[in-house]
Amino acid sequence: MSEPPRPGPAARQSTGGGGDLGRRIALRRAQLGLSREEVAVRAGSSPGYVRYLEESTADPSAGTLLRIAAALETTTAALHGCGTDLPPGLGRAGHHPQLLELDPTECRARLATHGVGRISVSTPRGPVIFPVNYSVIDDAVVFRTAPDAAMAAAAGAEAAFEVDHIDEALSQGWSVLVVGRARQVTEPAAIRELADKAFTAPWPGGSRDLWLRIEPTSITGRRIQVD
Repeated sequence: MSEPPRPGPAARQSTGGGGDLGRRIALRRAQLGLSREEVAVRAGSSPGYVRYLEESTADPSAGTLLRIAAALETTTAALHGCGTDLPPGLGRAGHHPQLLELDPTECRARLATHGVGRISVSTPRGPVIFPVNYSVIDDAVVFRTAPDAAMAAAAGAEAAFEVDHIDEALSQGWSVLVVGRARQVTEPAAIRELADKAFTAPWPGGSRDLWLRIEPTSITGRRIQVD
C-alpha cells in the first residue's frame, strides 16, 4: 500500500478566516496534500474561487459544492459537517471485508506527523482512555498535558496509544497501536525543541506544559479492506 500523501508547501496555504464550510474545505485539502490550484483543476474552477470558498462565508450552489466535494474525494454532507457529533462506524459493514495486518512502515505512515489519538492510562480507579492531540517527533509520539491531570499518570509507566480512521462511505478503516514506556521530558532544551516542532497546541487549552514522550517498543496495525 502506498504511503498517504503528505502536504507540500503549496498545500499549507492559509486554512483560516472563513466560515465552517470554508474551514472544512481547507482542512480536507490539506489532508490530501493538495494546493488550491490542484483543487481548482479537479473541480473545473479557479484558484481564486477556491480561496474565496475557504476564506469567506460563501454559499456556493449545489452543483459547485458537488464538484468541490468530488475534487476533495469527500461528500457535500461531510463538508457541511453532517454527523460530526456522531461516533464513526454507523454505516453497514462492506461486502466480503478482509482484516489485514499493517507492517511497521505502513503503521508509521498512518501515524504521519500529528493528529488526535487516544492514550490508555492506569489510575487508582482503573484504566482510563483519554483523547489527545499529538505529534510524531523523532519517531516518538509526543503530547502535553497538565501536571495535575489524570493523563499525567502515564509518566514512567507502560502506555498504549492508538489512532484510527473510518471511511463510512467505503466501509473501510484502519487502526494503529503504539506500545512503549511514557516518560516525562524535563530537559529545558528538549522541551524547547518539542514546542518548536509540535504542529498544534493542546485543543483543550489552558496551562498544559507537561510534555510526555512515548518511545515505541511495539507498533502494530490493521486495516479493513472491502473487495
